[in-house]
Amino acid sequence: MVSHPIPPVFDRNSKVLILGSFPSVKSREAQFFYGHPQNRFWKVTSAVFDVQEPHTIEEKKDFLLSHGIAVWDVIASCDITGSSDSSIKNVVPNDLTHILDVADIRTICVNGKTAEKFYNKYIKDTVGRPAVCLPSTSPANAAWSPERLTEAWKQLIL
Repeated sequence: MVSHPIPPVFDRNSKVLILGSFPSVKSREAQFFYGHPQNRFWKVTSAVFDVQEPHTIEEKKDFLLSHGIAVWDVIASCDITGSSDSSIKNVVPNDLTHILDVADIRTICVNGKTAEKFYNKYIKDTVGRPAVCLPSTSPANAAWSPERLTEAWKQLIL
């Protein structure tokens, strides 16, 4: 069983909550979300808001909070082989209530189909809110170019 090592990023001004499935090995090593250099999350989200791509953890947190974005993952702990979403078993979901109680979250988005599957299975009924499924920024989603991802992710702009 692997436990999620990264605390959520949010504040009371967060309007959009983006949920991934579970941090990759690289993200767990980096101790921050979307830490794999090939993941396009930071490139795409910074392009959506037409700002310079953040690189340090501090820059990434500042970027998220300054644009009203909260980030966390659906899964608190699970059995997983490496970073393979398809190997995820024995899921324990994260409790989103402490984010939803503090922040003015208007939209919940999930980053890809795996996050959507686990959100719908473990969290949707608890929070009583649907999630918008955005195409995954993972390098495994090679069918989507950075430009096409950026266009789809423009839903983040409220």
